[in-house]
Amino acid sequence: MTFNELGLIEPILKALATEGYVTPTPIQQQAIPVVLQQRDLLGCAQTGTGKTAAFALPIIQLHHQAPPAKGPMNIKTLILTPTRELAIQIGDSFKAYGAFTRIRHTVIFGGVGQQPQTDALKRGVEVLIATPGRLLDLMQQGFVHLGNLEIFVLDEADRMLDMGFIHDVRKVIAKLPNQRQTLFFSATMPNEIQKLADTILRNPEKVAVTPVSSTAEKVQQSVFFADKNQKKNLLTHLLQDPEIKAALVFSRTKHGANKIAKELLKVRITAEAIHGNKSQTARQTALSNFKNGKTRVLVATDIAARGIDIDDLAYVFNYDLPNVPETYVHRIGRTGRAGASGQAISFCDQEERAYLRDIEKLIGKKVPVGVISPDLALQISVPSPDSEEDTRENQPRGGGRNQRQQSAPRQQQPQQPRNAPQPQRQPAQPRPQNAQPQRQPKPQSTPQPVWDAQPNPVTQKSAAPQPQRQPQAQRPQPPQRTNDRPAQEPRQEQRTNTAAPRQQQGGNGQQRPQQRNQPGNMQQRPQQHNRNGQPLHKHPQQGQQKNRPQTASNSKKMDWGDLDEFDF
Repeated sequence: MTFNELGLIEPILKALATEGYVTPTPIQQQAIPVVLQQRDLLGCAQTGTGKTAAFALPIIQLHHQAPPAKGPMNIKTLILTPTRELAIQIGDSFKAYGAFTRIRHTVIFGGVGQQPQTDALKRGVEVLIATPGRLLDLMQQGFVHLGNLEIFVLDEADRMLDMGFIHDVRKVIAKLPNQRQTLFFSATMPNEIQKLADTILRNPEKVAVTPVSSTAEKVQQSVFFADKNQKKNLLTHLLQDPEIKAALVFSRTKHGANKIAKELLKVRITAEAIHGNKSQTARQTALSNFKNGKTRVLVATDIAARGIDIDDLAYVFNYDLPNVPETYVHRIGRTGRAGASGQAISFCDQEERAYLRDIEKLIGKKVPVGVISPDLALQISVPSPDSEEDTRENQPRGGGRNQRQQSAPRQQQPQQPRNAPQPQRQPAQPRPQNAQPQRQPKPQSTPQPVWDAQPNPVTQKSAAPQPQRQPQAQRPQPPQRTNDRPAQEPRQEQRTNTAAPRQQQGGNGQQRPQQRNQPGNMQQRPQQHNRNGQPLHKHPQQGQQKNRPQTASNSKKMDWGDLDEFDF
């Protein structure tokens, strides 16, 4: 069968001849007639079989044959894609297939400025290719109106209807008119996704040219078992083959993609990473360098790899096995496109054994084990796929004691009978009395010399006595201070001798007689003076105070005359 037998118009056939397409693929043979009849379609085919042309060619023909609308041009077809790369690829396909028609289209996606996109929308387009995030943003701003929509296409339906995009898809569908034609295309179609698609489609025509989630027959698959920390050595060894001129390496995480690219650059293998954290300019630059041959290895994540369409890509490496089996089909579908041959090489460590079994169950066959050179086998530890048991089945669920590493079995000691005589303990030696450890004398520090300076009277009282430096020459002694007050007795003796009279002393420093008619019992206290020779506690009334009985309150009053020892 040729494209002429599918009922396509001459402008489209001319564009296909320019692109070099002669024979339609099986999905194109069955899908194009259904779309031209304006019926809903649910198409399922493996990646690389021409799904984009299966819906792009009939859509271009329907819009070209429709009469031109009067007034401003409205959006008649909306194509929703999960990634920016896939949106750009679909846009390039519409540009190539509709080169000889009057169809106008544009592509909108996030990560870049919206001004060029909004300018194209203002000029008017018939086909809009968009990602969900930017589409909802421009709809809220009033730049996109879908009231006159006729055809709605959801490409990569299994990924778009997954939990990550289901809410955005439902928001977009809520804005669409009820009378429309809906087309679903995907490489994989699980049962739960198919049930959800049936709620949106109306009596769809199901097209499945190959078994669900099958791989291309011309793609040679192989798996290498290696530890997680030895995968980089295995990848470097396999890339030493000069026949591998370009390779696409898949990583499960964004951080892992950057790490793999850095490791390859260390061994002088040109590599670039592409993932969601990269800007749109960086992603397009890396993809362009890979297509032009400037970059030998392109490391990508699953989402970023959607839409990567590279001709003659012969090698695909699964550095990390995907935890979703359907993703494996998308990955190896990047090679062996359009009937060409290719190789898909996967690395599997101990934790990924369960993922490998799920993949083999999905594709319906065993993935053969690859063979490496003996020199590499000595450098890296390659576990045997048959000798080791799977960790997910044998290890207990949950954490705790059960996941501790089993140590070597303990040697069991022979048990003795209960009535066996117990060995007697040696009596403790008595400790000698008054046995104290001798303390070692502290090393005496070298006395510091005292320089020729006047001693500070304040610090001299509290500081420890230091040895005086012997003067070299006799210095004249300073004159002794003359004070009018009589010499006082030492402080300790004064407090001892005056303890009894203080209890009988009044508030103004005068003495109080114990009894009125016994003046001999009174003890005269000498007048105290300060350093300047002036008497302390000068009061206008020097007479004796009235005698009052001794109480606990007035007997504990402090004698302020004793504070002359402080330097005010």
